[in-house]
Amino acid sequence: MRRFLIWSGLAALIGLALAVAGVWAYTHFYARFQPVAIDRNQAEIQRLLDSAPWISAGGGDQPVYVVGYRENGPTLDYLRQEAAKLHVAGGDVRVILFARPDRAGVSRSTPAERATIAELWWSRDWTLYQRWIAAPARDWTAEGVAPADGNLARSAIVDASRRFAERLSDLLKEAGVSTDWPLVIWRDREGFLKACACSDRRSWAFIRDDLGAPDALGADTPFDALPEADATAAPIPPATEDRALPYPDLPAIPPSTAPQAQPQIQSPAQPGAAAPRTAGPPPSTRLERQTTRPPASRSTTPRSTAPKPPEEEDTRFY
Repeated sequence: MRRFLIWSGLAALIGLALAVAGVWAYTHFYARFQPVAIDRNQAEIQRLLDSAPWISAGGGDQPVYVVGYRENGPTLDYLRQEAAKLHVAGGDVRVILFARPDRAGVSRSTPAERATIAELWWSRDWTLYQRWIAAPARDWTAEGVAPADGNLARSAIVDASRRFAERLSDLLKEAGVSTDWPLVIWRDREGFLKACACSDRRSWAFIRDDLGAPDALGADTPFDALPEADATAAPIPPATEDRALPYPDLPAIPPSTAPQAQPQIQSPAQPGAAAPRTAGPPPSTRLERQTTRPPASRSTTPRSTAPKPPEEEDTRFY
C-alpha cells in the first residue's frame, strides 16, 4: 500500500509538471501572439479612431488602423511589409502616427519629426508620408515643411497626437491589450473589433489569416489583383531554332582610311639560296635562250682554311 501511494504521488507530480509546461508553451509560443477581441469600450475606441486624421492610399473597403511612431522599428517594418498584402485582400490601411511625449525633461522626438507630424495631421498628405517613410530617419530634415516649434497651432496638433496615443492605449489596456507599438485594430468577418500589439513578427500571420491576405506577394497574389495585359502592345514573334539574324549594315571605309600597301622587305640571301630575279631584256631568239648558259654563280660560302693534319710516313703507299 505504501509503495502504491508513493508511485501514485510521483505520477500525479509528473502529470502536473507536464500540464504546467504545456500551458506555458501554449501561452509563450502561440497565445500571446493572437489578437484580442475587444469586449470593453468598443464604441469609444471606434469613435476615437474615426475622429483621428488618419492617412491612407484608399482602394479597400475593410478599414485597418495602424498606430505607431516613426522611430519605432516594428512599426516601419509592418507598414513596409504588410500594408501591400492587406491591400491585396481588400484592406484599407489607415496610418496614424504620433510624436512621443517628453520624459523627464528630455525630448524623445526631433524638430523634423514634430513638423512632419503636424503637417500630416493637418493636410493628410499621402505623398509626404511616403517620402518620410522611405527616407532614413537620420537624413530626414522635413525640407519644405513648416516647423512646429514656435508655432502655436502646429504645436497644439503635435500635443493632440500625443493625447490620442495615450487615450487609445488606456482604453486598450482595459480590454486586455498590451501597449506595444504598432497597434493594429480592425474588424473581423463577423464584425467584432480586434486589436493586436504587433511588436513581434509572429503575430502578423494572425491578421493575414483573419483578413484573408496572402503570406507573400507574387505567386500568392490573386489573379484579379494583377494588372491586365496591354492590348495595344505589339505581339512577340515566336522563337524558332532555324531563324537567323540579318547581317548588320556596316559603314563603308572611306578612301583616306583604307589600309596602305606595306613595302616588302627582302631578307638577306642565305647561303645556297637563289638570287632574286632582276628585270632585264629577254633573249632575242629562242636559239639564244637555249645556247646561252648562265654564268656560274660564285658561292659566297667561305672556304675552310684550316690546315690538313700531316700524314704519317708509315701509312703512305707508293
